[in-house]
Amino acid sequence: MAFATLLCIPLAGGAQPVTDAALHKAMTDLLAAQGLQGAVWSTVADDGGIAVDAAGTRDARTGAALHPQDQVHVGSVAKTVLATGVLRLVSQRRLSLDTPVSELLPGVAFDNPWASDSPVRVRHLLDHTAGLDDARLADMFSLMARADAPLSAFLDGRTLRVRSRPGSRHSYSNTGYTLLGMVIEAVTGARYEAWLDANLLRPLRMHDSTFAFTTQEGAGANPRVAMGHFENGVAHAAVPMFLRPAGQFTTTAEDMGRFARFLMSDGRIDGTAFIDPTLLRAMGQPEGTEAVQAGLRVGYGLGMATRDRHGAVGKCHGGSTVGYRAMLCVFPQHQRAFFIALNADHETADYGRFDRLLIESLGLPMAEALPRMGEAGDAMEGYYIPSPNRFARFEWLDATLGFVRITREGEGVRFAPLQSSALMLTPVGGNLLRADDRALASHAFVITAEGTRAITTGLQTYERVALPVIAARWVSLAAGLLGVAWLLVMGAVRFVLDGRDRWKRPGVIPFLGIAALLLPVPLFLRQSFLQLGDLTPASGTLAAVTALLPLTMVLGLIFGLRRRPWSALDIVDVVAMVAVLQLTVVLAFGGLLPLRLWA
Repeated sequence: MAFATLLCIPLAGGAQPVTDAALHKAMTDLLAAQGLQGAVWSTVADDGGIAVDAAGTRDARTGAALHPQDQVHVGSVAKTVLATGVLRLVSQRRLSLDTPVSELLPGVAFDNPWASDSPVRVRHLLDHTAGLDDARLADMFSLMARADAPLSAFLDGRTLRVRSRPGSRHSYSNTGYTLLGMVIEAVTGARYEAWLDANLLRPLRMHDSTFAFTTQEGAGANPRVAMGHFENGVAHAAVPMFLRPAGQFTTTAEDMGRFARFLMSDGRIDGTAFIDPTLLRAMGQPEGTEAVQAGLRVGYGLGMATRDRHGAVGKCHGGSTVGYRAMLCVFPQHQRAFFIALNADHETADYGRFDRLLIESLGLPMAEALPRMGEAGDAMEGYYIPSPNRFARFEWLDATLGFVRITREGEGVRFAPLQSSALMLTPVGGNLLRADDRALASHAFVITAEGTRAITTGLQTYERVALPVIAARWVSLAAGLLGVAWLLVMGAVRFVLDGRDRWKRPGVIPFLGIAALLLPVPLFLRQSFLQLGDLTPASGTLAAVTALLPLTMVLGLIFGLRRRPWSALDIVDVVAMVAVLQLTVVLAFGGLLPLRLWA
């Protein structure tokens, strides 16, 4: 039976529990093992049938069971649904993927060094290749957002900096998808939520889904939405967000099963063309990037990523939001799919184990791993830093603490990030390499247009830098931290032992400046972590004390240089002050000092 016809057939009696008791038990056991509250999921079989189920609790405070019909939040899985709405507009010829965004949103200013020949286009926003920053803390962690605020509110008059040539490499951007919401509004003349609900969700018979804001508590609470949770079962209701097109979506397992089935169809509803099938097939297929030109198949395109995990290659999108994690994967070649949402967001949980269970339940054939072909050369050995990194504000930190060392080992390559386990990569032809747990090539060596050596995963690019650059950053950081430790410890000792003479020491003012960094701590502990990007007493105090830190070092140095004669400890104090001062200067040039979390 054609999938377009199947799409129109409602499930008998509404949501039906999956008959696979073994899967239900495995899910229940895994939830308990990971310390998570609950999960709802759906699977799509190759005959178009949808099975849905749930396990665990919908609210840890009451212990109420989570049901398959309960509504859930899915975070960035919303991007796939929104992207499908954009493709609907493209299919209607109301929009082109190649239209420059500035023509649609003249009020949005871009600082794009490549604007003359590479403007930011609609496709770039869909593919995360516009070179835009992901988001600011103020965009993601704020209790100041309103559900009915104009989408442009997050811009706050800012110019958006383009950090890599549009179309050249992937850099995940919630900002970019918020601009897509604004594009929908510019083209349709309606709020993006209302237009997508009426013109995408309703035709797809996703009647239990909405782009509108929903929450579990407070004014307008929706009792069908399962509560979100953090560690230790702490419940937290949803709050409005500034970047809502990038992550605000409420749905059910059954609706997402319908959506997944449509993504694998010919794009018709009731026999009528709805979305151009070539666009549906292009979802998950990156286009035009350095990685693609190097032959890498994995990557992101039109709202989905080609994902090679657990022996299966599919098109997927994950998501996280307040108290939730979610994953959607479709396998068009086999006409099977799964969706899962868990109402618990724990930093230490292994959510990939849930994906593996669902992949196994689909009975997908194992993808055959590409064989070794040739051997790696020495030319790509060296140190690499993220380019661009995900959050522009933390570029200096990521370049200092997020570098990768690449070395040749035997016929392969060792890819060793500073902060995670090393990967062994096997050459599979050309400049492509495959990680041991992958079937497809997972990495590619490239030479950029500027002649720089780089390595890419299709989703993250790293450019090679000279070892002295890495070393200089580490020397600066280590010297500054050692200086902080010395001044803090010795200052505390002198405060206790020196009595009134403590004020004669050149290190006393720097000690007070460093000790003042502790002042915001109790204030942060008293506020919600969702206020991390708001201007609050805590963040305001943090900005003030970090701004004063270099000044206290300068005053200490002036005091110390005037003091005669110098003792050995005085000399160490001065050296420590210089070390801290140079680090504050480096951090200031890196945009990290003063530390204004709301900016």
